[in-house]
Amino acid sequence: MTTPISSIGPTPAAAGGGDGGLRKAAEAFEAVILRQLMASMRQAKLGDDVFGSSATDNFREMADAKTADSIAAMRQFGIADMVERQFKGLAGSGPSGLGGGVQ
Repeated sequence: MTTPISSIGPTPAAAGGGDGGLRKAAEAFEAVILRQLMASMRQAKLGDDVFGSSATDNFREMADAKTADSIAAMRQFGIADMVERQFKGLAGSGPSGLGGGVQ
């Protein structure tokens, strides 16, 4: 007797995987890279901040995180596209979906 596929478990798309999950993960990775880039730029300040305080620093960090998320969602840097393309290539190679090596 064969077991129906639907009773084995959720499909990758239903479990948060699939192309939609990969796209979201790639965008999240790009956002992390952009946050680190923005934090590095903030550290390279040319002078003292007249209105500087920990509250201002926290607000800037939150604003930078939101800006990085927005930029990553526009997919203008290409990092998310490269990550997505890389993992799609890995999923298609090899019998278990885990190819060996970087393309």
